[in-house]
Amino acid sequence: MLRAGRNLGLGLILSTGALAGAAQAETVTIAALGDSLTQGYGLPMEEGFVPQLEAWLRARGADVKVINAGVSGDTTAGGLSRAAWTLTPNVDAMIVNLGGNDLLRGINPDVSRANLDAILRAAVDAGVEVLLVGLDAPSNYGPAYEAAFDAMYPELAQIYGLDLYANFFAPLEDGTDLAAVRLLYMQSDGIHPSALGVEKIVNGIGPSVLSLIAQ
Repeated sequence: MLRAGRNLGLGLILSTGALAGAAQAETVTIAALGDSLTQGYGLPMEEGFVPQLEAWLRARGADVKVINAGVSGDTTAGGLSRAAWTLTPNVDAMIVNLGGNDLLRGINPDVSRANLDAILRAAVDAGVEVLLVGLDAPSNYGPAYEAAFDAMYPELAQIYGLDLYANFFAPLEDGTDLAAVRLLYMQSDGIHPSALGVEKIVNGIGPSVLSLIAQ
């Protein structure tokens, strides 16, 4: 009887622990790998992209933790240098939002593409789902540069079978004239979104991140 009681108690402890572990495992951890757009440059911490996105997802019932792996000034090369240690065993999914600083520096799109390719390969090898976030290149460097840069995101998404959110700034470009966008949704530098701009961006990308979580 003593042995049976002891075994029953041990069984209850193990069962309770397993249930608690299962409940804890339901939380999806997403690493947001990016540059200043991800990091939240120029904004109070709680108004940046990652905190606003996590709050948006949780408000819609997602049990999720979003890790801010954005570093201001990072190019795709910088993101690649951090990819391995960003993909820790507890990371279930990753948002890759890089390329803006490559544009600002006029880096050859072939170089940017190779860096993104290596990042995505590392994620796939780690068994991590990815949402790839693109950007629209300006025409400053000519049509050939613009076409090559714009094409790399959808082409890489197709190669790896990943979800693509084509343009990070798309929610701000909804027919509003450029002057109004800068006034309403951008910081004074004209490059980084304001808190209101981030809110609008999160509303746009949020459903794609919910889809990522479901995967």
